[in-house]
Amino acid sequence: MSAIIHRQLNVTPPIASHSEGVFLFDKTGKRYLDACGGAAVSSLGHRHPQVIQALHSQIDTLAYAHTSFFTSEAAEQLADQLVATAPGDLNHVYFVSGGSEAVETALKLARQYWVERGQPQRRQFIARKQSYHGNTLGALAVGGNEWRRTPFAPLLMDVVRVCACNAYRDQKPSETLDAYTTRLIDELEAAILSAGPETIIGFCAETVSGATTGAVPPTPGYFSAVRALCDKYDILYIADEVMCGMGRTGSLHAFADESVIPDIVTIAKGLGGGYQPIGAVLVRDPIIEAIRSGSGHFQHGHTYICHPSAAAAALAVQQVIQQQDLLTQVRQQGDYLLTQLQQKIGGLEFVGDTRGRGLFAGIELVQNKQTQQPFAAELAVHKKIKQACFDRGLLVYPMGGTVDGRIGDHILLAPPFIVTPQHIDFIVDTLKTVISDVTEYARYQNV
Repeated sequence: MSAIIHRQLNVTPPIASHSEGVFLFDKTGKRYLDACGGAAVSSLGHRHPQVIQALHSQIDTLAYAHTSFFTSEAAEQLADQLVATAPGDLNHVYFVSGGSEAVETALKLARQYWVERGQPQRRQFIARKQSYHGNTLGALAVGGNEWRRTPFAPLLMDVVRVCACNAYRDQKPSETLDAYTTRLIDELEAAILSAGPETIIGFCAETVSGATTGAVPPTPGYFSAVRALCDKYDILYIADEVMCGMGRTGSLHAFADESVIPDIVTIAKGLGGGYQPIGAVLVRDPIIEAIRSGSGHFQHGHTYICHPSAAAAALAVQQVIQQQDLLTQVRQQGDYLLTQLQQKIGGLEFVGDTRGRGLFAGIELVQNKQTQQPFAAELAVHKKIKQACFDRGLLVYPMGGTVDGRIGDHILLAPPFIVTPQHIDFIVDTLKTVISDVTEYARYQNV
């Protein structure tokens, strides 16, 4: 038995021995196409020579320096890069080691901002149902993934909760898309007024939903209306782009396609592409100026913030994306992926919806296409699809509880930005076979 506390305590995963491009290999030499980037992490794929060289160079000179004593050229250069490519006055960056830390940092920063402004009564966040913001306690609290939250619910702070923006699941047959969006915005405004705007710190939302519901884009105009409400009631808008950001949807920041600028943005996964653990928080000028002119100190910190090696790797990743114009590649191959999913998989009897943006796609499985009824949770359809794909040399990201935290199944895809049409054909064709086989089996088990 392994001494590692693995995700499944009674199962030791195969050993990954090496990787190359879009592929990983296990110890036996079997090859797997990484169609989910691990967890939407591997934006450049594996073993990119420019990133490897940057890591070697940084480790040869300075692997680590604690931020209570020093900054580093690598961290400063990465910050300059992120500020230069961010819109508006998102001119400040805080580096952490991953997405959950980024969200935790954003929550504390938002709270301190109001304290510095003499409004300590601001103590509540508003967030959405069926969302995911990380696994630390603060991040878990604002998240709406009930499966993840339930065991730890007594430890979590209270959060004002509103509906997710998911037209496939929640738009009424009699509603236009605009009417559905208006209903969501009206609900958000009512929640703000009910809680009292003077008690609200901010509204936190994924721009394109990630693991919990599977790459659901917002409806047109949703986030511009959210931004307007936040401005109207003087609350902060926190965009969680840990999974959907840094080029994943075809724009460096997914919120850019919504014509909004959040007050705080969390990023991670695609920032460093998996070459080192790193995340970051982008922050607008007024928030930092309030703290600078007040206490002058952000009351927060971790041992590995601004880690030089992680910063050097992330800087190289971002430089490659920019130099090779990979955002154009994401848009082109993303269009091809979504088209192939719709044409080859969308018509299957048990596929309710295919959706996404860029190289960020979701497939929702249902027992009944007309009523959108999901499969019974006990069938674990998503897990069976994952295993069958794995056996065929394909890595996909499965999730259950798509509908309400207990029932519903979807598969998330987030291949590296270097994926080719031939890779996409293998992904889609394999999924078509697997989904047909697994759901046909589930049909008879569900009777």
